[in-house]
Amino acid sequence: MEPVVIGLTGGIACGKSTVARTLKSKDAIIIDADRESKQLMKAGSPIWTKLIAEFGREILNPDNTINRRRLGNMVFGDGYKLKKLNSIVHPGVIEQIAGKIRRYKEEGRWPAIVLDAPLLYEVGAEKLVDFTWVVAVDRQTQINRLLARDKITPEQASQRIEAQMPLEEKVARADAVINNTGSRRATREMVYDLWNQYVERG
Repeated sequence: MEPVVIGLTGGIACGKSTVARTLKSKDAIIIDADRESKQLMKAGSPIWTKLIAEFGREILNPDNTINRRRLGNMVFGDGYKLKKLNSIVHPGVIEQIAGKIRRYKEEGRWPAIVLDAPLLYEVGAEKLVDFTWVVAVDRQTQINRLLARDKITPEQASQRIEAQMPLEEKVARADAVINNTGSRRATREMVYDLWNQYVERG
């Protein structure tokens, strides 16, 4: 049977990684969109070259790798720069992910392929998946988790949240919603229920 392809998304700091780990424990294979984009931005790559040309060498670490946090701080809150960054990085990432999904389907070793992508809807990657699951929490929880995780100011946290599509819109477009404001155990139970419904159906 062909594996089910699930697009896993949600707002920043909503707990997608926890859900992805739970799905991995059910033998799903995970494609991490952030990791794919990091790979494509390796020093010397075509995308790396374009980013330097657009944003300058101040986005580089001493070893010539891209300082993603510095680049993020530069574009969040500036619609034009964010659009520019996305137009440089996203087409290559989508192409790479589409290729991986094809390969994993051919190999047929997994019951589900999960595309873990914070910007699933923003970049049109939902067309690569069969179903979309959105991980959601309330705005204050999102801000608190961001502050704790990234050691940024409340203002920067708000900018990062606002740079993404509103969570309500993602929820409205999703096939399933995982509310991650409760305990980890409650979240895991929700994920297991969805697994039974979408992957082991029939």
